[in-house]
Amino acid sequence: MRGVDQRTGELFSYVDLEARVRRDHPLRAIRTIVNEALAALEGEFAPLYARIGRPSIPPEKLLRAMLLQAFYSVRSERQLMERLDYDLLFRWFVGLGIDDPAWDHSTFSKNRDRLLEGDIAAKFLAAVLAQPRVKRLLSTEHFSVDGTLIEAWASMKSFRRKDGSSDDPPSSGGGRNAEADFRGEKRSNETHASTTDPDARLYRKGAGKEAKLSFMGHALMENRSGLVVGACLTRADGHAERTAALALIEPHADRPRAITLGADKGYDAADFVNELRAMRVTPHVAQNTSGRRSAIDGRTTRHAGYGMSQRIRKRIEEAFGWMKTVAGQGKTRFRGVERVGFGFTFAAAAYNLVCLPRLLEPAS
Repeated sequence: MRGVDQRTGELFSYVDLEARVRRDHPLRAIRTIVNEALAALEGEFAPLYARIGRPSIPPEKLLRAMLLQAFYSVRSERQLMERLDYDLLFRWFVGLGIDDPAWDHSTFSKNRDRLLEGDIAAKFLAAVLAQPRVKRLLSTEHFSVDGTLIEAWASMKSFRRKDGSSDDPPSSGGGRNAEADFRGEKRSNETHASTTDPDARLYRKGAGKEAKLSFMGHALMENRSGLVVGACLTRADGHAERTAALALIEPHADRPRAITLGADKGYDAADFVNELRAMRVTPHVAQNTSGRRSAIDGRTTRHAGYGMSQRIRKRIEEAFGWMKTVAGQGKTRFRGVERVGFGFTFAAAAYNLVCLPRLLEPAS
């Protein structure tokens, strides 16, 4: 028989969130890994909060909500709180009951900024990788490194002279966002800075590319499973990639047996290669022979492992692609190198969590 289109709600409803999420949902495996990592960080959370006062948003729920924002490409905290208010899947993952109110978006943002003080994003990334079943997936000998540009949350119109003199180009039309023509005007990081985000730098990735106000994100990938084992963010400049690569590989270097580091030709510099060799790291760097002599010679390229590193290192672009298109890191929503770096490193941890259920499945 035909059902009745009854639209009035029931006075009482008993909803079991655990029963509403199907048993094979991908978030179930992810939540188990996340909960273990958050339990390991219990000692890191306590110093960030006062012992008296009103209870804040629990950091565990805060981080779970931020993961959902990355997984589902939620553009803002306001939209995240709206989704958390009505989406049972979101409530189940975060740990909110069916009757618990969603937080105000401004309260959520203020509590999130508290986590910057303890470098929680990097520690969360490390806690995920330190779990025994995850650690078995990681290579301890072969790594790849690369950098990518993160567009700043600042307009080119905010890029003004540091000395305060006016250099406004002729504009057409009125209003607060009038069109402007910068053709023929010389602008550089030495003479100009963004008034919106002073940490952003004008930079272009290569010849023929447009210059944008950007930051530079760096990631270290292990070559066995393609997981990101280190991430950081710096101001954009020509030496940032090589400097960050040395900092990322250092904790894994100086071992009795040499390790390898794959990288593209942008890392082919004599100083960088010599620094790696001093750290007992074999530089599997792509040769740059366009009008110059490469710092990588036949001692390195003759081995089969060099060619293998050159093939596998390109997988790091998969991580960058996911982080920039899905996790919203293509154009950051934050300002300042610390806050942008927090978002970038946390997105790297989210990428690992997306990959881990597939990688752990054969072992389970």
